[in-house]
Amino acid sequence: MTTFIVLLIALAVFFTLSFKQMSLRTSAIAMAATALFSLIAGASGILSFLLIIAAAAIGVLSMDSLREKHLSKPIFAWFKNVLPEISQTEQEAIDAGTVWWDGELFSGKPEWNKLLSMPKPAFTEEEQAFIDGPVKELCAMVDNWDVNHNTTMIPAEVEKFIKDNGFLGMIIPKEYGGLDFSGMAQTEIISLLGSTGGCIANYITVPNSLGPGELLIKYGTEEQKNYYLPRLAKGIDVPCFALTGPLAGSDATSLPDTGVICKGEFEGKEVLGIKLNFKKRYITLAPVATLIGLAFRLEDPDHLLGDVDDYGITCALIPRETKGINIGRRHRPIGDPFLNGPIEGENVFVPLDYIIGGPEMAGKGWTMLVNCLSVGRCITLPSISNSLAKHMLMGTSAYSAVRQQFGLPIAMFEGVQKPLARIIGLTYIMNAARLHTAQSLSYGEKPSVPSAILKYHLTEMGRQIALDAMDIHGGKAVMLGPKNYIADAYSSIPVAITVEGANIMTRNLMIFGQGATRSHPYVLKEMELASQETNDSTVSEFDKVFFGHVGFSISNAVRSLVLGVTGGRFTNTTGNAKLTKHYRDLNRLSAAFALIADVSMLTLQSKLKFKEMLSARLGDLLSYLYLASMVLKHYESEGCPEEEYPLVEWTMNYLTHQYQIAMQEILQNYPSKLLAMKMRFIIFPLGARFDMPKDYQDKQLVKLFTTATQTRERLLQGTFSENLPTNPVGHVNSVFMQSLELAPIHKKIRDAIKADKLEKALGKAQIELAQQAGVITEDEARQLFEFDAELMEVIHVDHFETSEIAKGQQSAPLVTSEAA
Repeated sequence: MTTFIVLLIALAVFFTLSFKQMSLRTSAIAMAATALFSLIAGASGILSFLLIIAAAAIGVLSMDSLREKHLSKPIFAWFKNVLPEISQTEQEAIDAGTVWWDGELFSGKPEWNKLLSMPKPAFTEEEQAFIDGPVKELCAMVDNWDVNHNTTMIPAEVEKFIKDNGFLGMIIPKEYGGLDFSGMAQTEIISLLGSTGGCIANYITVPNSLGPGELLIKYGTEEQKNYYLPRLAKGIDVPCFALTGPLAGSDATSLPDTGVICKGEFEGKEVLGIKLNFKKRYITLAPVATLIGLAFRLEDPDHLLGDVDDYGITCALIPRETKGINIGRRHRPIGDPFLNGPIEGENVFVPLDYIIGGPEMAGKGWTMLVNCLSVGRCITLPSISNSLAKHMLMGTSAYSAVRQQFGLPIAMFEGVQKPLARIIGLTYIMNAARLHTAQSLSYGEKPSVPSAILKYHLTEMGRQIALDAMDIHGGKAVMLGPKNYIADAYSSIPVAITVEGANIMTRNLMIFGQGATRSHPYVLKEMELASQETNDSTVSEFDKVFFGHVGFSISNAVRSLVLGVTGGRFTNTTGNAKLTKHYRDLNRLSAAFALIADVSMLTLQSKLKFKEMLSARLGDLLSYLYLASMVLKHYESEGCPEEEYPLVEWTMNYLTHQYQIAMQEILQNYPSKLLAMKMRFIIFPLGARFDMPKDYQDKQLVKLFTTATQTRERLLQGTFSENLPTNPVGHVNSVFMQSLELAPIHKKIRDAIKADKLEKALGKAQIELAQQAGVITEDEARQLFEFDAELMEVIHVDHFETSEIAKGQQSAPLVTSEAA
């Protein structure tokens, strides 16, 4: 019995030391004390002997000089040998951006106060006035149907309004004539502008995202900034950025486009410059751009600039009218016909000072691009996806409440409630994630890994929402016309899936591939040390980092097991008491993620780089933790309204269940079945117990959004809801609000039918019968007749004369010389 008690005490000491990640010296003292207690208590000799050995081993390990010489030095040599080779472009991507909340999740024990201490997102007075004024005025100006299906161009008066009000200069500092808006303001403006369609929205977002403006602000020479930034802010110059080409898509670093340094004539003088040859495609705003940002590979075979033959990727600014440039043709993207087209250049000669940042920035183009992308990618596409989600949610919740079949609103049918609840829940996740990630920019963060998470998951959630909205609307959504607020967005979602790093690449290569190195508390430091020469100083530093990493891994293994058994207890939680369970769940799952990430990097080493399916699922784990964190942060920032909690509970159940699916798929397909079995026991000691949202939770969400609630109003903020002929989603929402006001009158009619005082009929006939029977007054009947007319406008779909649909033979596409 004594031996058993001592064994339990020894295990408790080990688990406590590991759980708290105590130092080797403290651990040695604790284990020595346990061994001494075992001897005094008269426990089994074998147990006492093992405890003495353990205490002695840890004691030896705690001796820095001995450990460094006999352990760390050979481990360092081995580590340098097995470390996978990292290309220059990979290194530049790793170095881009900053580590923010993703680093806390990689730690296995996130410090929630760091996230929750950020204040509620807010706008300046100037930003709010711009949103309430010019932004909503622009939304009201645009006839999205006309732009998308008739002109496929931005109306001249709309273009003028955009330029006159500074929409193209939101990121440009005030000293250059720009608006200098925060990331928060930009994401809200773009979300609102989504109602105008892709043609208008992309015209505004591209100059304010990755492109000449941002590159100039961060890297341009003073001369370049002083000349171009005021022109860009006022819309005198419209920019585009040409990166992608026929042979360089997702692998954008394999640019075949070249610039050779040579002497040539420019403005009547012989100067040192660059002869460019390039073929680009998919370039947004290319058809109307006056200033081209160009990425190419710079070469100097004659060493006219320096001793380097190949400088690598370089970025330059080239005016549209430069001789040798062929520009103006358009691609025809699916969905919204936003301005996009090819650019080609043959023997285009430009001076060296056309390089962004001047000749000193030759070869630094990829660094410039990935640094800008880490910021821009967490604004533009997440905001556009958020706009689509809110647009679909407003229309679908309203339509399902007013559209009746079998005498009931279709929102009452469970077959509709399931996809409608999914639209609501996913929209809440998307809104929270884009809002608080954008807010981090105001605190100097450049969240490269979170921006990749948002790019992939928010566009994929947008795709699911579009599918669900299409299913619920049925025939209403499949017939094109000015009344259809689903089809164009539904058709356009693949564009968001594809651009700024195709989603397949983002999920399989970027989220975990970049995060494992950038966000991990030890890996990047180990890699940096491994690139240095072996000496006493580097070995000593490696010793601290490596054994810190070992302790980190052991701690996360123990934490995963303990938290799995206890349901996340014994971890630090904060915030609203109602959310304690959710914080505990994320603490537990964060430790599990840190464990399996470490095990995968240690056992697979360089092979992990090519295990894309595994890497993708590891990225999913990190992503669901991040998105769930943003949900909790958002709810806390809103003051934890009681009415909204069912929405938080649904989203947390959804995200933790998705995490569980990803983890199970990792374990089912793990290269080592033995390791998978051990990790399954540690991570899910009591089984997989994170369930999807229950049916009753779906019903709760549907009820919240098919009645007039503050939760519905809060989530749909930032959606253009004016009831205008050009804004059909505003119209259906207006009809929905009218239906709520008229609900007491409709109840009179239903009650009379149930009491057999009134014959059942449809539409206007029912209103007439109710008035004749004295169930409703003349004024009430008038209100219902007016409402019925508005409702039928919602239900009806558009129809056209054949001559309106047949637009005639279209011009033949451009045939490239290669195709010919």
